Amino acid sequence: MKILEVINVDFSLRHFLLPLMRGMRARGHEVVGVCAEGPLLAAVRAEGFRVETVPMARSYSPRAQWRAYRALRDLVGREKPDLVHGNMPISGFLARLAARAAGVPKIAYTCHGFLFNQPGPWWRRALAFVMEWIGGRLTDIHMTVSDEEAADARRLHIHARSVGIGNGRDPARFHPDPDARARIRAELGVPDDRAVVIVVSRLVRHKGHPELLAAMRNVDADLWVVGNRLDSDHGEDLEPYFANCGLGSRLRRLGYREDVPALLAAADIFALPSFFEGLPMSVIEAMLTALPVVATRVRGPREQVEDGSTGLLVPPRDVAALAAALARLAGDAALRARMGQAGRDRALVRYDEARVVARTLDLLGL
Repeated sequence: MKILEVINVDFSLRHFLLPLMRGMRARGHEVVGVCAEGPLLAAVRAEGFRVETVPMARSYSPRAQWRAYRALRDLVGREKPDLVHGNMPISGFLARLAARAAGVPKIAYTCHGFLFNQPGPWWRRALAFVMEWIGGRLTDIHMTVSDEEAADARRLHIHARSVGIGNGRDPARFHPDPDARARIRAELGVPDDRAVVIVVSRLVRHKGHPELLAAMRNVDADLWVVGNRLDSDHGEDLEPYFANCGLGSRLRRLGYREDVPALLAAADIFALPSFFEGLPMSVIEAMLTALPVVATRVRGPREQVEDGSTGLLVPPRDVAALAAALARLAGDAALRARMGQAGRDRALVRYDEARVVARTLDLLGL
């Protein structure tokens, strides 16, 4: 079977779709990745995958989306796949439109977070809902990464058979690693007994970096910020928040890194104070590494984190509550160890990459 895996940008294909593409190939199928061109595609192509690029745009610009749709329609017409699997709200919608126009026998979609659940202007949320509702009519196999949003899809009549498939990471890559901890801390000059909070995410406003920076003023710990801002990211520039956070040498900005498993193993607490999520991979990575997670009580994290058992949940945008949760863990190594191990146990059952990929392939009929 020939499959087109469609997503928006190189970051998403490299970090979200590559394990699924490997699983498809292992089952004997031809799989082609489709997204906007970018430097992270080099690693995908190095594994022998063909990646076709189209001018995807992460915006509501009609002109930009029409250009992306035409390119997708032409690509699907040339490739004549047996299955088109769209991912992410806008790229997934365009992929399904193009697949239907080309008469593709099977059309699938995975939502990594409904945009109508994201805070924002009412008109943008309404437009996002209409897009999902129309897209649902074009979809044979409808999946979301979170169980809660699959329930949303069924309740709101987006798709009657929507299934939550979860997300997964490889426990062989993400696990406690004393050697990595010692090496990374030596490189950064951080004593072993110094509590470290780590956040791994894109530098965009809805991930809650300003609230985390403000909360850390009242937490006796260092903060490691891993990640960067994509060229396609929109919204407020976060640089003023970092420049004026007042954390001094307690703040380490590490940028985009390929050694995230080692960095997580060297930290003590994982934080993700987002306003909106699908089912964040970073939380899964942290749980597998046996880090307690401090996250906001929003869709996705509230499904992953058992409050008081594997971590602590706080209201979004609540700096005081976030600071209190972080301080509680920073000051109690035994509590960190207990919650971290409980989180790893939970992640091994629910978020093992091999199991998630196998289930997704089965749902796709591959």
